[in-house]
Amino acid sequence: MTSKIVPVIMAGGRGTRLWPLSRAAAPKQFIRFIDNRTLFQRTLARVSDPEIYEPAIIVTNEEFRFLVAEQARELGSDLSSIVLEPVARNTAAGIAVAALVAAKLFGGGAIIQVLASDHEISVDETYLSANMTARAAAEGGNLVTFGITPTEPATGYGYIEVGDIFSSGAHAVRRFVEKPARGEAVEMLTAGGFYWNSGMFMFAVPVLLAELEELAPEVLEAANLAVSGAVRDLDFLRLNRAAFEKSPNISIDYAIMEKTSKAAVVPSSFKWSDLGSWDSVWKSGTQDEDENVASENTTLVSTRSSLVMSHGPHLVVSGLENVVVIASEDAVYVGRMEDSQDVGKVVKRLEAAPTTSKLTEIHPTCYRPWGGYTSMFVGDRFQVKRIFVLPGRKLSLHKHHHRSEHWTVVKGTAEITVGEKVEILRENESAYIPLGEMHRLTNPGKILLELIEVQTGSYLGEDDIIRIADEFGRN
Repeated sequence: MTSKIVPVIMAGGRGTRLWPLSRAAAPKQFIRFIDNRTLFQRTLARVSDPEIYEPAIIVTNEEFRFLVAEQARELGSDLSSIVLEPVARNTAAGIAVAALVAAKLFGGGAIIQVLASDHEISVDETYLSANMTARAAAEGGNLVTFGITPTEPATGYGYIEVGDIFSSGAHAVRRFVEKPARGEAVEMLTAGGFYWNSGMFMFAVPVLLAELEELAPEVLEAANLAVSGAVRDLDFLRLNRAAFEKSPNISIDYAIMEKTSKAAVVPSSFKWSDLGSWDSVWKSGTQDEDENVASENTTLVSTRSSLVMSHGPHLVVSGLENVVVIASEDAVYVGRMEDSQDVGKVVKRLEAAPTTSKLTEIHPTCYRPWGGYTSMFVGDRFQVKRIFVLPGRKLSLHKHHHRSEHWTVVKGTAEITVGEKVEILRENESAYIPLGEMHRLTNPGKILLELIEVQTGSYLGEDDIIRIADEFGRN
């Protein structure tokens, strides 16, 4: 059995509160905000010390599997397992599955630390000390959660009231409090002894499984059957769908933590945010002398206390205060900072309209196991894309029923198969793929391959593809 902590990272969430950057098919944990690492990668980096942690177990879903694998590869992080949930069943089922997988990989007495993939946390001595306290409490038989010292009467978080201190340094949980109204939040901060519920946990696997058996037996039964019936697919562990579907749709808080007599909380003041709204991104960011947080590709003039970010055009903001201005490749959001919690309402309105619903679902840039593409322009019966292929990767051998394609290499070297012909193309060279012809694109080089693809035809949807051979096991 391992003596190290086994990290369990929950990476299946589909939140869109940080629209237009975060969308259903590429939510906030996989998006680069201010710097060049995503929140998921920053979470992986926090558990990268091999003296403390085993390689992480990731719990995600089918749609995000290649994002997880590629972003871990970019960071150079080994993973113990990528577990694919076939349907969404909240956190209790996913954590139960992860505990069973951890027991198989690292022994029945393993200690797991459950982390959200989309939180921003500052790793300092306070954070490391809290983790050691939590581990001691978990080894002593407690189910441990982390409580964050509140810095304001926030209404977007649940709270935990702490009780007596244990020998481990953790405290008993007196009660959990749902997300409060502002007046109640002010009263709790005035009274003291209340902490934000971070959604982070530390469990000894046998203690967790025993409490699941007693308090949530249907969750544990479904998890056991889902893991025992799982199949290995490349780097992924696919849970048995029929078994997993039978699990109750319930959070670990409701299923276990609010019922167990073994709950403990480690209060701590390390910097933490769930980045659930644009104002929280602003608060967590590095502010300049005018209290602005801005990304590259922006210019601010006579602007204060604002968040300005662009993943697309150059943004110029002049003469404004307390605003949020966010640009993706195909949409721009502008709102008052105090209205950041209302972005969800905006997304629902966009979802309801056929002309804008796609803006909430997918990005112009989509990632695939071989690289990805950006849709640059869509016209009547034609589309222009930027295709990028990682070194050594290849697309499937496939054909299309409704479109032909023109490829022009702009960077790197391409090996192109069209029918029976295989040729090497270099920068400024091009190829034509007739409608219905089998073809494949490979990057045989050492640098990223980029090309411009012009599609022409009667239908340009991504589902017009017939795969003949695919090294990633896709149909």
